[in-house]
Amino acid sequence: MTESRSLFASAGSGSERFERELQRLERRGDTDLARVDASVREVLAAVRQEGDRAVLRFVERFEGRRPDPLVTQDYGGEQALESLEPNLRGALETAARRIRRYHQRQAEDLRSFEYTEGGATLGSRVVPLRRVGVYAPGGKARYPSTVLMCAVIAQVAGVEEIVVACPDPCVEVRAACHLSGVQSLLNAGGAQAIAALAYGTESLPRVDKIVGPGNIYVTAAKRLVFGEVAIDSIAGPSEILVVADATADPQIVAADLLSQAEHDEAAYALLVTNSRDLLEAVRECLLAQLQTLPRRVIAETSLQQHGFAFVVDTPDQLVSVANRLAVEHVAVQTADARRVADAIQRAGALFVGPQTPEAAGDYLAGPSHVLPTGGAARFSSPLGVYDFVARSSVISYTQAALEDQADAITALARIEGLEAHARAVEARRRG
Repeated sequence: MTESRSLFASAGSGSERFERELQRLERRGDTDLARVDASVREVLAAVRQEGDRAVLRFVERFEGRRPDPLVTQDYGGEQALESLEPNLRGALETAARRIRRYHQRQAEDLRSFEYTEGGATLGSRVVPLRRVGVYAPGGKARYPSTVLMCAVIAQVAGVEEIVVACPDPCVEVRAACHLSGVQSLLNAGGAQAIAALAYGTESLPRVDKIVGPGNIYVTAAKRLVFGEVAIDSIAGPSEILVVADATADPQIVAADLLSQAEHDEAAYALLVTNSRDLLEAVRECLLAQLQTLPRRVIAETSLQQHGFAFVVDTPDQLVSVANRLAVEHVAVQTADARRVADAIQRAGALFVGPQTPEAAGDYLAGPSHVLPTGGAARFSSPLGVYDFVARSSVISYTQAALEDQADAITALARIEGLEAHARAVEARRRG
């Protein structure tokens, strides 16, 4: 049992360690991006000044290859799709269809509106962004799913041009680009890809927004180019919180924890339960399942460094811990799973009931798997159609409406010391 305890640490409610670990994990989003800022700034500055030449130089330095061409519209997406084994092709096509259908419903709530009140016509105009860049990682694994989960949504929103940046894109990524309506493929990764998307180069016009997850260099670059372009979020390591009571199946709980731990050594696999017996059973299942896991070393490191279990006394505390941690993926495996899920107000995505694996959300369910990490679910949302549109306010006054409000407008302008504002109103008054 000593080995299992070192693998997946825990603390009970009321103990000093419980609150200390809870507070520490609440701040897990405090990513140390500063340590790579200098090197990322060098890349950004060079790409901004030299364009394609700098991108190619950094691809050679950091990726050990020289892509030719760097940017292409003829990336062989249709051929790539046709070359796939039928089951994989069918899976990608099903995923694209389900993602598109879910976000088409979401788009129905993003309509322009207009109304007239007292002679003033007021409204909100919603228009899609013109050009969007999607970053698809290509380091430790292939992520055609990320292409689908970003680009399909941009397509549903009506974005005119979608560019995917991916280091040495594999056939599956190119097939996913084709299914998502991607127009261009940038064969580069890292900060150099973010710089090319943000600033533009000879072969690539700059985009309006960059979305998609990446490593610390990609994340730092996205943060530094924010303002030049929009970004979706500052993404951190993947994470899951399993909320479980004594009715949960420890085999399933362990499997869900490992599904995130295998992503990255920095991933967070967390558990909150009101059953110590369940915790001990989960520990044993983790050890057993690790034995045959292909990415065992990564998952084991994740569990040792970032895995943690909170043992609480009451069902209400299950919800309290979940809301404080505001985790990217929250799997609810309790006797009354829907009631508990409804009480959890801070989560990137909720997976309700024992038959709902987090992997379904990663690939096929429909909602985007690009979710807030590091506690950012306190204030942000999953990637959606709303991320690919811009809103403009529309204001139109009649003479009568302006006369009716002129005294109030000028009073507010003058109390703020903005005389020209007041005079701009008075210049329009009659008499």
